[in-house]
Amino acid sequence: MSVPLILLASNSPRRRVLLSWTGWAFEVRPVNLDETQALDESPRDYVMRLAQEKALAAAEFETEATVILAADTVVALEDEVLGKPESPEQAAEFLRRLRGRVHEVYTAIALVDRRSGELLTDICRSLVPMRTYSEAEIDAYVASGDPMDKAGAYAIQSPDFHPVTDFEGCYASVMGLPLCHLVRTMAILGFEPPADVPEECQRHLNYACPVYRAILEGEDEG
Repeated sequence: MSVPLILLASNSPRRRVLLSWTGWAFEVRPVNLDETQALDESPRDYVMRLAQEKALAAAEFETEATVILAADTVVALEDEVLGKPESPEQAAEFLRRLRGRVHEVYTAIALVDRRSGELLTDICRSLVPMRTYSEAEIDAYVASGDPMDKAGAYAIQSPDFHPVTDFEGCYASVMGLPLCHLVRTMAILGFEPPADVPEECQRHLNYACPVYRAILEGEDEG
């Protein structure tokens, strides 16, 4: 079986870390696109379109990579996309709206096989329950600056804020890269990861994932 070199078309440090757990070699070359959501475009369609457009744009790069990988993540509350906040005030507003409620996180991945030009996509939808954090906690978290480059103005893995409670989905997907979805999609192209990805993911995240077996068997939810 051939060994791929992946080109990760993302500037996200979280995606770089997550991808490193697979054992696949990769290089990073982000792309910059207009990420404006189209009128009446659903969160699911929006995130899938962006992932595909990023992968296809990166496929034009001069690279030795075998596979182009792009991903995009959106937070959706009642079908409204909450993107990266444009100001601390908006970050606080997003966190108040999400507080004590369940919302959806969609992460789409798109792969381009540079041997054949084939484009493959996959998507993970997660239900994310937020705890009832206080106004003081919101103020402190926003002041830390952490929400400003995060969809929905939060990081599920935040060691101090801990915004999510009783989560039962794909933790890696909410961070930005659903690793088991990636594994099953890469398998279609004939590539198996050097690492035991579910084991590595759970070990690094200290999270007993309840959904990885179902995802590897073809389930979309996570």
